[in-house]
Amino acid sequence: MNNLKMKKHLLCLSASIGLTMLGSTAMGANWLQLQGTEPQGAEQLAKVWGFVQVQYQDDSSTANPGGLFVPPKLIGPNLDSQSAFNVNRARIGVRGVAMPLDQKINYFLLLEMGNNGITAPENSVAKATDASVTFNHLDGMRFRLGLFKTPGFEEGLQAIHVFDYINFTWVANQMMLERFPNANYTGNSAPQLSPPESALNGFNRSVGAFRDVGVQVFDWFKVGDGWEVSYAAMVGNGNGLNFSDNDDNKDTYFYLSAEKPYGGKGGRRQGLKFFAWTQNGVRTADLTNDDTFNTVEYDRDRSGFGAKYLRNGIRVSAEYLTGKGMIFQGPHNSSFGIGPGQGNPASPAGSGAFAEATGYYVEGGYRFPGTKWEIDLRYDQYNRLEDDRFEIEYSRTTLGVQYFFNPRVRFALNYEMRDADAINFPAIGAGPTAGPNNNVGGIDNRIALQVTAIWSQ
Repeated sequence: MNNLKMKKHLLCLSASIGLTMLGSTAMGANWLQLQGTEPQGAEQLAKVWGFVQVQYQDDSSTANPGGLFVPPKLIGPNLDSQSAFNVNRARIGVRGVAMPLDQKINYFLLLEMGNNGITAPENSVAKATDASVTFNHLDGMRFRLGLFKTPGFEEGLQAIHVFDYINFTWVANQMMLERFPNANYTGNSAPQLSPPESALNGFNRSVGAFRDVGVQVFDWFKVGDGWEVSYAAMVGNGNGLNFSDNDDNKDTYFYLSAEKPYGGKGGRRQGLKFFAWTQNGVRTADLTNDDTFNTVEYDRDRSGFGAKYLRNGIRVSAEYLTGKGMIFQGPHNSSFGIGPGQGNPASPAGSGAFAEATGYYVEGGYRFPGTKWEIDLRYDQYNRLEDDRFEIEYSRTTLGVQYFFNPRVRFALNYEMRDADAINFPAIGAGPTAGPNNNVGGIDNRIALQVTAIWSQ
């Protein structure tokens, strides 16, 4: 990444973190604690809980000059329309303490039955997203085993039912929400009509859902003047929601945070939190367009840092993320940009297998005192295939409104002003070399409405 871009990203992030230091400090739910353990002294053998999210989205993007659409202009996960109702999440879970056998052993199970990137690619009616056991016997070293969220960036680590927006940021959806290449090379899907004549999603496996199967050691400690330091280190298969491993490689995950809580509890605890994380692994894939099964190992590295604040109805957060290797370029591109005649181990232009990317977001919200209304504002940017001829810069400003019927049921309205630009190519209609902008240049605004209903035993 060139120095100008780095300075621009760091300036935006530094400014946003600086805002969190104004006034009283606050924010940071401890997701390691909330998702991995039960409250101290809990004696509930099984607590059944779940939530449903029902939404409607409408996209105003325009087709390319040939009247065809690419995935960002259609509503996922089906990608067959520019407006759609959807039950995007429907999850039911059970968690508790292994009473009366051992109160220091906790468990967590969760099943997804909505229509999204977890269930749609494999045509699953339901799919397990979490299945873990935590052992709390050693001071300073709790052990969690099984399938669960990996320690990492805030947007993915936090509980989705308290997420303040409807859609993920560009960097979360494209760089962090992992798609796994098909076992054999699969050609790219061309832009399609709406509704499409053929599938625009070429992947035959579910997204990684920010999860992995492995073992994690973690804990949190009170230090200094009311501060809480948390850490996590994990080794996993690097194979997403699949219980088995597809190769002999293992992913490593490291996470560290320092936060000062100021009241409240659960996912909306008030406090100030600073955090940093890194994830490193290898992916085995056949990305060569020929008649042989030719698997090659590719590095996949991700890292980031950020801060988050919440107190007295005011919320501000920001995060900066970087990625190298296995950069996803769209559901229509299950071979990460390697096209006909471009084989391994070369590094062809436009190949996501070797590419780099960066992204960041700055967001905030305000809950009006004495009311059930909240307003939200977020800006996010993602630079995909950075410093490559086919680099694309995605940006979006999201205006949001939430109405809380009660602590468990809320309505959200988001208006997204989106833009994308292949910065090394001419604009739309400037000739055959304008290809990328002919497709991404028409990405436009989107409106989304969603109701979230949480229930528990």
